[in-house]
Amino acid sequence: MDEIVPAPATQFDPQSLTFNEVGLLPAIAQDAESGEVLMLAWMSAESIARTLETKRVTYWSRSRQAFWVKGETSGHTQELVDMRIDCDRDCLLLVIRQTGPACHTGRRSCFYTSVQDGAEIELMQREV
Repeated sequence: MDEIVPAPATQFDPQSLTFNEVGLLPAIAQDAESGEVLMLAWMSAESIARTLETKRVTYWSRSRQAFWVKGETSGHTQELVDMRIDCDRDCLLLVIRQTGPACHTGRRSCFYTSVQDGAEIELMQREV
């Protein structure tokens, strides 16, 4: 049986990713321990570079048009464990350690509403 050998590592350049027309791509935050999907936000090449440098997840806020270090004001931080690139290089999966709720509504996940039989069902309560 042949041994599986990973491909040699290459230097990562955020500019090698495929960004949309305004220079952003979606990033999905996933809890490193549970695998739960916590949120989706947008990143620029610069916010990706900052995240890799500091290990504190930094997004681009489309509403404020500014960098947004997750938890900078709330204390609900995200520490980067791993960053994965999807096959089309146009989306990221951020495997993180979340402190406090990830959602600005105070819930653990932004994905707290389920659609079942045509009705919206709230799956979790606010943590704070």
